[in-house]
Amino acid sequence: MATMQDNAAWSGRFNEPVAELVKRYTASVDFDQRLALVDIQGSLAHAQMLAECAIISTQDLQDIRRGLAQIENEVISGDFDWQLDLEDVHLNIEKRLTTLVGDAGKRLHTGRSRNDQVATDIRLYLRHEIDNLVALLKNLQTALLDLAEPNTHTILPGFTHLQVAQPVSFAHHLMAYFEMLQRDTERFVDARRRVNRLPLGAAALTGTSYPIKRERVAELLGFEAVCQNSLDAVSDRDFAIEFTAAAALVMTHLSRLSEELILWMSPRFGFIDIADRFCTGSSIMPQKKNPDVPELVRGKTGRVNGHLVALLTLMKGQPLAYNKDNQEDKEPLFDTVDTLTQTLRIYADMMRGITVKPDAMRAAALQGYATATDLADYLVKKGLPFRDAHEAVALAVRHAEQKGCDLAELKLDELQQFSALITDDIYGVLTLEGSLAARNHTGGTAPQQVTAAIARARKLLAG
Repeated sequence: MATMQDNAAWSGRFNEPVAELVKRYTASVDFDQRLALVDIQGSLAHAQMLAECAIISTQDLQDIRRGLAQIENEVISGDFDWQLDLEDVHLNIEKRLTTLVGDAGKRLHTGRSRNDQVATDIRLYLRHEIDNLVALLKNLQTALLDLAEPNTHTILPGFTHLQVAQPVSFAHHLMAYFEMLQRDTERFVDARRRVNRLPLGAAALTGTSYPIKRERVAELLGFEAVCQNSLDAVSDRDFAIEFTAAAALVMTHLSRLSEELILWMSPRFGFIDIADRFCTGSSIMPQKKNPDVPELVRGKTGRVNGHLVALLTLMKGQPLAYNKDNQEDKEPLFDTVDTLTQTLRIYADMMRGITVKPDAMRAAALQGYATATDLADYLVKKGLPFRDAHEAVALAVRHAEQKGCDLAELKLDELQQFSALITDDIYGVLTLEGSLAARNHTGGTAPQQVTAAIARARKLLAG
């Protein structure tokens, strides 16, 4: 029989070593080593439970704790020697532990498999990252509030179909993104509940014959519950897919805001300026100031959306229970976490570096007959059916367009050609400020309502 390398945990079954190409193709240690600290955390809890259940001795537990403490220090300091031959983070740590403490290290794997071990590691990792992302989302929401608060009376043209529709408070526009990010936060918090369930103890797929106490491990690791079916515990990654879906929605929301920032910064709009530190120039055109950060956010949104599709595709054809396919869950998940973390950090800073140009916004809001709906509402309040009011205002707009002026610039007798119900009080209705003030209800763009919304939002974040 051929001699096998003694560092493979499963080598006794085989009579020839793994080919070098296969070894490189199947190894995951290059990327899953980021799970090292949570792998140690899970192992410590598992070892304590084994000792409490008298499956390993108290001395074994002490030796395991001592060895894992040294390994943790080596990982943190960057001195740990990761070996491709050992395939993954789990076998690298186990081999090092055995080198340090002998047989106690070999006993650590009693009652568990790499299948439930990696599922536990990913959940521990993701739980921590969700907490970080929720904090980053709140920081970005605070940046939005800080920009919105002094701009409750700043008037921006609101668009539908990218055509001027109605005047809107710039702060109200920003608060729309606050609401989106709040739902994103809620999705992460809700997903965390399903992440926070312990697979350890499911072993390879059917559980273990050792008298373990899974609930004790859950308690030690801060899990809210244990996975109730061993097959499900090791084989599904729906919690990772759910997380990535939530992340894709955050990126989609930020991509929409990015598109607006890019448009608003264009000289054709000129509504805002983004601080120089978030922009770049051109190698050939010296006048250029390019909004690279929001452009990259748009691009990276496609990247995260792609990871969601990759994970869904990864899972769709797998029979129960664990399959090697699931090694491919980590890179898209890790990159999603990294991309979203970096994006939220830079976005909050960028929002704090935005300069608002209210005069340009106001001038744009005066184009496109943004108060036409207010004229229609005025007529309805005077007793005209809405459809008749709509037609009358449409004719008035056509008339103003032919004259090259705004509705508010038409004389009273001109407006009265379209409805005798119009009196001189119409000019207060046709102002931009009058249009905003008229939307004075919950969720409306009236400055009074927007100020109240900002106050509610700050209270929400403080809670």
